[in-house]
Amino acid sequence: MTARRAFDVPCRIAVEQSEAHFHAHVELAGEVVVHPGDRVRVHGEPIRIPFGQSAVIERMATVVRAGPLLRGWTRLVAYLGLTELYEVSFNPGSLK
Repeated sequence: MTARRAFDVPCRIAVEQSEAHFHAHVELAGEVVVHPGDRVRVHGEPIRIPFGQSAVIERMATVVRAGPLLRGWTRLVAYLGLTELYEVSFNPGSLK
């Protein structure tokens, strides 16, 4: 069974802007899994909260599933980007 290419789903957005945390997390309702290449667009106006505050907001989001070609391309690009983080060095010197 194949999933629809685009569908709407409720979501919860947790936003915090403080000295300790600066983040915005989106949780999709149900058992929706986002795969490489998929797009998620949260509906509504931009969320603005004052410094030192946090908020949890309920909204709708549209999930657009990637096709097999885009999904494969996204995985390849992500893998190649990850290899740029590898650093191997052979420095002369002694281990202490």
